[in-house]
Amino acid sequence: MATVIIGVGVLAMVDAQSSFIVSNQWSSHAASATFLANEIREFTRNLPKHDPVTGISLGDDGSGNTIVLGWGVDTGEVIAEDFDDIDDFNGITFSYIGTAGAEDGDLPGPINSFGEVIPALSHTGEEQGSTANGTFEGDAMFGWFQTIIVEKVNPFDTSEVFDEAYFEEPNGSFPGREVDEYPLRVSVQVFYQGVNDIEADLVTTVTWIVP
Repeated sequence: MATVIIGVGVLAMVDAQSSFIVSNQWSSHAASATFLANEIREFTRNLPKHDPVTGISLGDDGSGNTIVLGWGVDTGEVIAEDFDDIDDFNGITFSYIGTAGAEDGDLPGPINSFGEVIPALSHTGEEQGSTANGTFEGDAMFGWFQTIIVEKVNPFDTSEVFDEAYFEEPNGSFPGREVDEYPLRVSVQVFYQGVNDIEADLVTTVTWIVP
């Protein structure tokens, strides 16, 4: 009887310890994810909504369809430091498996508020990585992804998303609203994929409005 009682107590302690570890891990992940999302916010804080030189405008795709020119990554922008306006970030992911060049939308990351890849740290606070040709090459934060979504929204109802080409014609006393005169809603989704995870899990989303 004593053995049974002790065994039940030990099992309860083991189960409680396991739950504590899982809860603590999730808490750490949530804190890291919020940090990574806010780093993107800080990185874009002083950027204009659209390209400071060309802006955005309406054009034709050659088939009679109206498209927006200047929305998204512009020619010659291949790394985070090249992005000079907020709409450049639409659809971009900064991840530990990202490769150089913005063509595929997946760049090295996650990044900090200076656009630099954040290195993984050991339990002693040192950067983890390898040395090649005498130069230290730090590894990125394993398993982390920062995905940015930029949407044009209704100035009076930011839950309503407009197409990038949307604009309003003048009507009576209303002077109209050009294609580049709408607020932007920026959402940063932070994912984490563990070593044995089949796919990445969404940990947090941070959203703000750029008027």
